[in-house]
Amino acid sequence: MPKRKPSAPRKSKGRTRPDTGSDSATLRRIASALERLAPRTASPADLTSADAFVWHAEGSRLDPVPRVNRVEMALLKGIDRMRDILVENTERFARGLPANNALLWGARGMGKSSLVKAAHAAVNAGLGARRGALKLIEIHREDIESLPELMALLRETPYRFIIFCDDLSFDGEDTSYKSLKAVLEGGIEGRPDNVILYATSNRRHLMARDMIDNERSTAINPGEAVEEKVSLSDRFGLWLGFHKCSQDEFLAMVDGYVKHFRIPVKDDDLRREALEWSTTRGSRSGRVAWQYVQDLAGRLGVRLG
Repeated sequence: MPKRKPSAPRKSKGRTRPDTGSDSATLRRIASALERLAPRTASPADLTSADAFVWHAEGSRLDPVPRVNRVEMALLKGIDRMRDILVENTERFARGLPANNALLWGARGMGKSSLVKAAHAAVNAGLGARRGALKLIEIHREDIESLPELMALLRETPYRFIIFCDDLSFDGEDTSYKSLKAVLEGGIEGRPDNVILYATSNRRHLMARDMIDNERSTAINPGEAVEEKVSLSDRFGLWLGFHKCSQDEFLAMVDGYVKHFRIPVKDDDLRREALEWSTTRGSRSGRVAWQYVQDLAGRLGVRLG
């Protein structure tokens, strides 16, 4: 029988050999896109680089602050009781003893945020060989929902941290206060032993009065609705109230700044000008006193610093 010739390989209709180079490039692009979409993990910062940091939720990073903008403790006048309580609480925390989260609330310009920064510096300076072990981390109000991520980053470090939020308050339909409540006391993990939260606010309950009144008027159970709103401030074990200062306290603040910076001015002129300045501002506070002293030093050619 005649031998059969081997058949030629069949050609697939409409098919071409895969372009492996093109496929590899496509896979790389897909992998890169998935990596960008994946949740970012906070990368540890060099905590030895500074004593203070700013937390940025976008990017999950801690930026060091080489020089903190703060006022010396001795220049904070008219808030002696609040100063002593906060410093004592901070010292206990720095030594590893039980301490409370603190809410500094009340009149604007009375040194709430200045006291937090000054207390951190004073306590840190007194730690001796462990100086620098207490870190101050500022978190912005709009980043409050990222607190769990920040605390997870700090939990296993050898340092102790004051997380500081300035001008903390909630308005309208903002519900991020619920996550703050859970982080402070109510969550499963709870607050790390090496973290404490200090916040300042013009509002005692961190909520606008109209928010609380609205809950009373519209809720099915007004009592429970109001409790839900105001219970956030209860998570702060330490409440420190700051109230408008008297005329004598205001003048003592001005006098303290003038003596500290050695500004040459007569007592009678200082008193008259300072009171006139506060009258035009319609307010007496540490902030107004400092603003007057800056104006006075500028007119007399004295540098502050």
